Amino acid sequence: MPGNWYKNNPDDKIWWLDNSETKGEWLFSFDKEHTFNMFADYPHNLTAEQKKIFDEENPYWADFFKDRN
Repeated sequence: MPGNWYKNNPDDKIWWLDNSETKGEWLFSFDKEHTFNMFADYPHNLTAEQKKIFDEENPYWADFFKDRN
């Protein structure tokens, strides 16, 4: 997958994919192997532990998607 993986904060567990060729796609991973699309996969394709980590590291998006829970 083209692009560069980065973390918002050094202690985060979530990696984000920076792909300048694609706009409006928010891809993230816990291991840089399995990639999630934030708009398509959150929260139903995450395990309970992955959702907990995502919500702790991304409170803005957790609040934005609160109606999906």
